[in-house]
Amino acid sequence: MSQAQPVAAAVEKDHGPRPKRKRGEKQRLSSRDRAVVVTMVAIPTIFVIGLVWIPAIGSVILSFANWGGIGGFDTIQWIGLKNYEDIVNIYPPFWPAIRHNIIWLVFLILGPTMLGILLAVILDRELRGSRFYQTAFFMPVVLSLALIGFIWQLFYSQQQGLLNDVLGTNVDWYGDPDINLWAVLVATGWRHTGYIMLIYLAGLKGVDGTLREAAAIDGAGEVKTFFQVVLPVMRPINLIVVVIVVIESLRAFDIVWVVNQGRNGLEIIAALVTSNVVGEASRIGFGSALAVIMMAISSVFITIYLRVVMKDEQS
Repeated sequence: MSQAQPVAAAVEKDHGPRPKRKRGEKQRLSSRDRAVVVTMVAIPTIFVIGLVWIPAIGSVILSFANWGGIGGFDTIQWIGLKNYEDIVNIYPPFWPAIRHNIIWLVFLILGPTMLGILLAVILDRELRGSRFYQTAFFMPVVLSLALIGFIWQLFYSQQQGLLNDVLGTNVDWYGDPDINLWAVLVATGWRHTGYIMLIYLAGLKGVDGTLREAAAIDGAGEVKTFFQVVLPVMRPINLIVVVIVVIESLRAFDIVWVVNQGRNGLEIIAALVTSNVVGEASRIGFGSALAVIMMAISSVFITIYLRVVMKDEQS
């Protein structure tokens, strides 16, 4: 007699024989199970509605209003599309912020993303000390961008910075509007590289080894195998990375705010939203309109990603 049989016998002795289900009959959940399922679904739903949907809908509504955030809702003045018109036509930091976000996006794609892929390919070979290198490259990912801004201040400081000491210069890397954007991008790329490396390294571990063996038998080199065999197989990973990079470039805020609150050459959309909503001006409606613009741009890429993913699942 197996070990499972005495256990089953003991259960039947205490609770009686279990009723047999008819073929095709669905198992019904008990009241306790239904309560657990409802709780598991309801709690995340409440958090999503309260922390995502309600603020998003509120931002869209307030973007058509003029409100300083002081007083009740009866003090709100509805002005239609005037906030959007003012942003496009008479708000000087807006177009530089759009340009800087685009530069941010292009830089992350061509620089840290490509470097992260290269590191993932190298570390996937199980080199000696690869665990150490993975940890070293991933370490900046666990740090916030605000903290990274402070860390890189040790390199960029005009008076006591390591970079000026090594180069023998006296450059204000964070204060010069002609170069501070690039200085911040380098600091951001330091963190972003490890993140992309980890994602692609996990994807490479899941690639079937027989595909590489077949390519090697056909005489394909490592570079050709990667671009023609491995990379197409990792298409879902590629889509995820594209969406991540786009969202990262749009919601970049921490490091810019730490440096100079998004001014003097570091204007980006997220910083403009914050400076208008919680800044000295406290223009809730105007800041909400900027937030809606940023949300609309992000939604375009997210919608494309979801459409591609759902299309792949159906095919």
